[in-house]
Parts: sequence; C-alpha cells; structure tokens
Amino acid sequence: MDDSKFFIIGANGQLGTALREKYPNARFADVGQLDITNRESVENFDWSETDIILNAAAYTNVDGAETDEGRKAAWKVNATAVSYLVSACLEHNMTLVHISSDYVFDGTVDPHTEDEDFTPLSIYGQSKAAGDIAVGTLQSHYILRTTWVIGEGKNFVRTMLGLAEKGVSPTVVSDQIGRLTFTSELVRAIDHLLTTAAPFGTYNVTNSGENVSWAEITRQIFADAGYDSLTVGDISTAEYFAGKSGIAPRPLCSKMDLSKLQATGFKSHDWHDDLADYIARQEQ
Repeated sequence: MDDSKFFIIGANGQLGTALREKYPNARFADVGQLDITNRESVENFDWSETDIILNAAAYTNVDGAETDEGRKAAWKVNATAVSYLVSACLEHNMTLVHISSDYVFDGTVDPHTEDEDFTPLSIYGQSKAAGDIAVGTLQSHYILRTTWVIGEGKNFVRTMLGLAEKGVSPTVVSDQIGRLTFTSELVRAIDHLLTTAAPFGTYNVTNSGENVSWAEITRQIFADAGYDSLTVGDISTAEYFAGKSGIAPRPLCSKMDLSKLQATGFKSHDWHDDLADYIARQEQ
C-alpha cells in the first residue's frame, strides 16, 4: 500500500502516534489546517491526495462528558465531526477507518458481537454510537470496536506503575471485565484489514487472552514490573464511585468476540505478552 495516500486524524494521540510510526509517509494536519469539528474546514480541505482516512480522533473523557461543556465537546468530536468526514469520503471516494468503543453497549451481553444493538449507558457512549451510525452509512468503511486502549501517553498501565514506584498498594475495580488493547494491536489489525482488502464493516479488535478485571490486570502489571511486595485490593464499581458526583455509568462486561476479525486470517496477540513487552520498554 502507498501510505502517502493515507491521512491520519488525531495524529498526536496514543493511536495516532502509533499510526504515524507504522505509516511514516502518511499525511496529517494540525487544527489550524484542518478542524474536523468545522464543516467548512472539512469541505474546503484538499483531499485530492488521500485515498484512506484513519480517524484516531475522539473525545474520551468519559466522566467529563457528563458535564454541560463536556457533553457538547463529546458530541462535536465523536459524532458531528465524524459525519463531516463521512461526507468528505462520499464526495472524494475515500475509505474511512474509524475507532469505536465498547461503551456503545451497556455491558449486559457476554461477549459482545459486531451486530449487537446499541445500548449506551453514558453520554460518551451515546456520542460514539452516533459516530458509528454515521460511518455505517458509508460503503467503504472499517469500524474497529475496541476496549481499554494502552499506548504512548497517559494510560492505566503507566498510572499503576507510577503508584508502584511510590510503594502504593492500590484498591482497584474488580467487576469490570475485559481485555487490554495495545495500540500496536490496533495498528496491526488496521494494516491487516487494509492490505488483505477484507470486507468492509465493523470488527471487534482487542488483544486476545483471558478476560479479566482491572484489579487482575494491576496484579499482572506489578508482577511483570517486579513489585512483588505490593498487593491489590478488590472493590466493586459501585463502591469505588460511591458518593462521587458526575460519574458516568460504565459497562461491566467489555468482553469482545474476536471471531469475525480472526476469520479474515488475523492472528491476535495475547495481552499478557504485549503487556510484558510494554512494561519492559518503560523500564529502558
């Protein structure tokens, strides 16, 4: 593939950074050149050299989206801006690769499949579902529905490692169940779908391996990083957020069925292996 024909939206985020490493010739722009939340900016942008848009931009502050300002921002970035990109793809015959979330579901189905009806619990989830609906109107699209993303930047693994360095034994939520998804796995899946010309549509994309809780992931982080003296306490989501205001509801089950993606020939990486490699890189 000619990655000079790729355009990365959200190029400075965790996934965007990984995409730029994979596709060094891909184009991207700062908000001064392209503001995806502005219809005229998207319509007037020069898309003539672009065949594929990789949309890694999103408003991801789940609790922030419950505020008045956050609600507006979430809908503007996750839904309205996506509809502008869809229109641009229709006009210029481009393919859109878009990243979705398990938060479009309420977490009552085990596991989640690609054809499950939307049942978002939070404003963030609602805005992401709206974006998915917009992308779904485009024939040439890939929606990658993912969970618990870890890459270069602020994330759960780095937060837990920071606590460990301070000698803190944390109490971590133990009733939300799913898998980590490393940006390297997302990039591999995107590249696989594009290079194999897999059928357009929605694909669940996470690392493989057992589905576990955040508490169990924290225990694995500490074990891999050599913090054997620290312990991890379990707490339910309801207990953890008790008495706190402005908290978005979370889906408790984030288990994703990967069979559709794997049927295309993709071989998923176990999150245990990618976690160990990720921690080793942080220690270098």
